[in-house]
Amino acid sequence: MRPLPVRCPLRVRSRLDFEPLIAVASEAAAASGAAIRPWFRAGILSTQKADSSPVTLADREAEHAIRRVLAANFPDYGRLGEEEGLENPSSALRWVFDPIDGTRAFITGRPSFVTLIALLEDGKPILGLIDQPVTGERWLGVKGRRTSFSGPFGGVPGTRHRAKLEDAELSSTAPEIFEAENSPRFAKLAQAVKRVSWGGDGYAYGLLALGQIDVIAEATLKIWDWAALVPVIEGAGGSLTDWNGHHLREDGDGRALAVGDPALVPEIVAALR
Repeated sequence: MRPLPVRCPLRVRSRLDFEPLIAVASEAAAASGAAIRPWFRAGILSTQKADSSPVTLADREAEHAIRRVLAANFPDYGRLGEEEGLENPSSALRWVFDPIDGTRAFITGRPSFVTLIALLEDGKPILGLIDQPVTGERWLGVKGRRTSFSGPFGGVPGTRHRAKLEDAELSSTAPEIFEAENSPRFAKLAQAVKRVSWGGDGYAYGLLALGQIDVIAEATLKIWDWAALVPVIEGAGGSLTDWNGHHLREDGDGRALAVGDPALVPEIVAALR
C-alpha cells in the first residue's frame, strides 16, 4: 500500500497538525474495513485466546492492514494493537487500535462491532476514530474539537441527554464482565436508571455520543478498548472516566464509565460505590 502524500505532521509550539493524522487514521480504517467485510456473515471460524476471548482471521488481517498504513506514513510513532502488541515503545506519540472491537458480535453476524483507532500523546488520547465497516458509520473525535459523525443514518453528536438519572438509558456489553466485586455495584446503578440494555461494545459508545444512550458502565477494558472512545465522547460533550470519576489510565483497573451528561457523574459514582 502506497503511503499518503503527507508523511509527517508538523509541531507548532507543541501542538500537532491534526489534518494529516486524521487522513491517515481514516485511511487505516478504510483498509481495515476492506479486510473485514469479506468475512462478515461468511461462517468464519474463531479460536480462543489466553484470556478466553475469541479471535478470528479477520481480526488479524484487519490489524495487519492498519499497521501497514500507519507504518508507511508515521514509521517512528508507536503502534499498539490488541493482536500483535507494541512497536516503537519509546515514542511519545503512539497509535492504539483494536481491529474488531466486538468479535463476538462479528462472529454471530451482528453489525455492532467496530474498528477503533486512537492516537495518544504522552499517554493521553488526542484523536479517536470509531468505524463500523458494514453500516458505513464513522465517528471522529479530536482533542479540542467537536466530534463529527458520518453515515447513512441520522444522528448529531452532542444531542442533549436526559437530565435525570432515573430517566437514563444504561448499557453494558455483557453481565459476565462483572466479577463478584463489581456485579453488586453495577446492579445498584441499574436500579437507579430507567432501563438497561446489553451488547454493543465500542458501537454503544458511538450511540452515546449521539444521545441514544445516556450511561455505559464496563469492566475489564484494556487501553485499545477505550483510547479511541475518549476524544469521541468528550468531543460530544460527555465524559469517559473510571468508576471513581478519574481519568482512565493504561495501568487502571479496567472499569470505565461513559456519561453523555457529565453533570450526572457524581450521582452515578455514588451509586457505583
